[in-house]
Amino acid sequence: MAEKTKSTQTAETCDTSCFNEEVVERVQPKINDVNGVELLFKAMSDATRLKVIYALTLEKELCVCDVAQIIGSSTATASHHLRLLRNMGLAKYRKEGKLVYYSVKDHHVHQLVSIALEHSRED
Repeated sequence: MAEKTKSTQTAETCDTSCFNEEVVERVQPKINDVNGVELLFKAMSDATRLKVIYALTLEKELCVCDVAQIIGSSTATASHHLRLLRNMGLAKYRKEGKLVYYSVKDHHVHQLVSIALEHSRED
């Protein structure tokens, strides 16, 4: 079994060290453009937060209590996840009396969730 792993590893890497200087010079200056984007993926990498953000894409807005019922948690837990999503720029909220309503921050969040869902269904 070790040899199979070794041969797979060898097949997946270059046998020699070389690079295309033109490509590297074109791409390398842009590579730091993604700094901070990992926080977006980190926010959605938690299964509960992903369910929360998905629920928010299905409705115009949801009360914290609605979210708690939907994900099967306490309102404190739902509130915690919603606050995290808000702090990470994925959700926004408004207060109406004693109720707090959350919604998706913008259409990009809808797109990210839709694309991820579509991609997961491709297999």
